[in-house]
Amino acid sequence: MAVVTYREALNRALDEEMARDPRVFLMGEEVGEYDGAYKVTKGLLAKYGPDRVRDTPIAELGFTGAGVGAAIAGLRPVVEWMTHNFALLAIDQVINEAAKLRYMSGGQISVPIVFRGPNGPAEYLASQHSQSFASFWTHVPGLKVLAPATPADAYGLLKSAIRADDPVVFLENEMMYGWKGELPEAEFLVPIGVAAIARPGRDVTIATFSKPLRAALEAAESLAARGVEAEVLDLRSLRPLDEGALCESVRRTGRCVVVDESWPVASVGSHVAYLVSTECFDSLDAPVALVSGEDVPMPYNHALELAAQPSAAKIEAAVLRALYREV
Repeated sequence: MAVVTYREALNRALDEEMARDPRVFLMGEEVGEYDGAYKVTKGLLAKYGPDRVRDTPIAELGFTGAGVGAAIAGLRPVVEWMTHNFALLAIDQVINEAAKLRYMSGGQISVPIVFRGPNGPAEYLASQHSQSFASFWTHVPGLKVLAPATPADAYGLLKSAIRADDPVVFLENEMMYGWKGELPEAEFLVPIGVAAIARPGRDVTIATFSKPLRAALEAAESLAARGVEAEVLDLRSLRPLDEGALCESVRRTGRCVVVDESWPVASVGSHVAYLVSTECFDSLDAPVALVSGEDVPMPYNHALELAAQPSAAKIEAAVLRALYREV
């Protein structure tokens, strides 16, 4: 069992899928000559050549549309956006073309394409480059949306995404690329639509995804010292969402805190909280709590930037309130 970084796990998945299937190719800003803005595609240009690792202009609408066309023609593109903030320029191609073509063609056209890159706040990037757009993509029928938080899940889910016959939006985070974790040497896939229990517990369910998983696990560790056993559920797949695993956990614990680094209004977190409130109403011993990013543009000042995001302390306080204990 090797210990690798998140970016190394993604790189291995891309390498293996390109070796397995000649239809898989990469395109995006700086994916080739520069080895990727975050070095996820390091070494792949040298190995597979410029026909399969294609640098593009800084024109997200154009190269995303080219990727959609390539997918319709039978290839399996992996499109890298340097950040999901830039994907706003390409949203028409994703939502009005890739997500709808299977439905509008009566099942005759499939669009096997992966859109990947960092999503959500990092550090010192200010308002225009620190946004979490998970809810934008999850809102749209026809898209699959994945948000792995560990190297093993990043590897296994990216491989599943590349093999899927529908468009997949793959959410990473700049701060996670250096995170380390165990990765088996043997090839494996992580199924789309299946959540994972990151830490078992009996007193409360903390449901989250992507970067906030680490804060949730830190909060659970601190809570354990106070005699509270929190179960941390890593959703991993946002669309389709594993509602069965979510409800099973909450019915067992009787309480739920949802953590989402996005803004609170119409977010993935607020949707998850709604599902728990309606589907698990008879099992709940307290209202469902939501710990989210603050409802403001991200500040540039680092102290304010941290204050605007979910933290282990905020999660722990929400759990204690759900347990009707002093914070």
